Formats: sequence, structure tokens, C-alpha cells
Amino acid sequence: MNKKQAVISVFNKTGIVEFCKQIADKFDFISTGKTATVLCEAGLPVQEVKDVTGFPEILDGRVKTLHPLIMGGVLGREDQEEEMRRLGIAPIRLVVVNLYPFEEIVSKPHSLDDAIEGIDIGGVTLLRGAAKNFMNVIVVSSPDDYS
Repeated sequence: MNKKQAVISVFNKTGIVEFCKQIADKFDFISTGKTATVLCEAGLPVQEVKDVTGFPEILDGRVKTLHPLIMGGVLGREDQEEEMRRLGIAPIRLVVVNLYPFEEIVSKPHSLDDAIEGIDIGGVTLLRGAAKNFMNVIVVSSPDDYS
């Protein structure tokens, strides 16, 4: 059985190692900075997004997963696999994302910069892309859903 690709990018890392260990025989993991570090430290094989895309995180981490090799993998349907193959886009069949805690940030004393940086863009885009392609992609957006 060939493993499928999964993007793992979580702010709340509670339970993520245990979850990934349970599914590691079915998925290869692609992950962002701190999440990738946590998974690597737990002995799980993981590719960083920048190694998949050939493009580093930019703008102080504001842009990580917004790349055609990631979003094309999430949005690509089975009937588009020939185009994906031609473009070097591997299908991504699992998206595990939880968002920056914006409400928590703004409910405490905070600066405008803290509030602005608490607005998640990549995570929301991954979740919406996976939801749009729900026939092909599993979405997990909360540690409560790992079991």
C-alpha cells in the first residue's frame, strides 16, 4: 500500500504526536516549522513544507503553506491527476490544522501587532481548500477529533 500525503500544521500541539503515530503507517507527513520540529523530536518522519516546495517560509512566517505544490495537492481532484503529475503536484489527502487562537489573543491586553499576527491565513486556506475537496481530503481541525 502506498502512503498518502498529509499536511500537519497546528498551533495547539496537544495530542498531535500521538495522533500522528497512530496514522504514520498510512500517511507521509508534510509540516510547518514548529509542528515539524515536534514531530521530528518524537521520531516521526516529516518533510518540512519548504523542502516540498523548494521555497522558504517568508515574511516572518506569514507565508508557509500558500504555494501551488501544497494547495494544488489539497485542491486536486482525482480527474485532475494527470495535470497534477505533469506539474509535480502530489495529492494531499489529509489536512490537520488548528488555527491561531485569535479570540484568546484579543480577549487579553494586546497590541495591534499581536492582534494582526493572530489572524490565521494559511490555516484557514488549508481548511477551506480541504473542505472544498471533501470527496478526496480528510480534514481534522481540533485535537478533540484525533480519536
